Amino acid sequence: MDGVGGLEGWRWIFILEGILTVVVAVIAFFTIYDFPETAKFLTEPERAWVVHRLRYQGSKDSGQMVAESEHFKWRYVREAFTDWQIYLGLWMYWGIVCPLYGTSLFLPSIIRELGYTSSTAQLLTVPIYITAAILAVAVAWFSDRSGQRSPYIFSCMCAIGVGFIICISASAHGGVPGVVYAGIFIAVCGIYPAFPGNVTWISNNLAGSYKRSAGMAIHIGLGNLAGAMASNFYRTSDSPKYILGHSLELAFLAVGLCAVVGLRWNYQRINRKRDQVPLGEFSDLENSEKGDRAPTYRYVL
Repeated sequence: MDGVGGLEGWRWIFILEGILTVVVAVIAFFTIYDFPETAKFLTEPERAWVVHRLRYQGSKDSGQMVAESEHFKWRYVREAFTDWQIYLGLWMYWGIVCPLYGTSLFLPSIIRELGYTSSTAQLLTVPIYITAAILAVAVAWFSDRSGQRSPYIFSCMCAIGVGFIICISASAHGGVPGVVYAGIFIAVCGIYPAFPGNVTWISNNLAGSYKRSAGMAIHIGLGNLAGAMASNFYRTSDSPKYILGHSLELAFLAVGLCAVVGLRWNYQRINRKRDQVPLGEFSDLENSEKGDRAPTYRYVL
């Protein structure tokens, strides 16, 4: 479309993408439901089942079913700002999102620097993202079926590490662009399944609804600062090897892996401690207001 309407081709890319975004947003406003209670495509029993599962998901393994609080209190917002798991989870988030932003922003440039033309470099990103999308859905399905998050997040992050180690080794050796491409392929296939798992895991372990909302805003908001960091990892002066950029991604990943281990260890420790608390020590109302700090609440591992 270069020259159509007197505009360069790259301008049309942004125009068409912008139009599609606006159209989808308008359709989504009328088709996406805000809450299970208002979902018309569900039957009345299905709505009741979904609502019950969401409200009692944290206490279902404790022997005392307690509904999550649905009432707003500023205390829940303060608790979100002081919750240890959000800040430890932030390092896990950065360990995934720094590589995500780095590869998303610079993948075509990296491939082009390996000797491919600009158009070929763009096309070579397609198989990577298609495979990553399929893996993201598959990993999410298995994670939900097993009821665990950390094993899948950890495994995917290990795949990211393997990918970047291959990139660093092949770049340092030189003359093997196919191996660098393979490393990036593996890294991206680990990034995209790990990211939704990371967000979901923290969300699963925050209760009730207002603390979860505030906590996820903090987690995602601060986590996306990774974009500001990753955008400076791949400097033009480091092309075509980009060893510094790959190394920084690997460093953030290593810290993120430590955060995953730390989160799971603490969740297990707290769950075991709560198993020893006699049922009925607190009323259902007290446990509901305590949220994920209630002795009836069990963290998802």
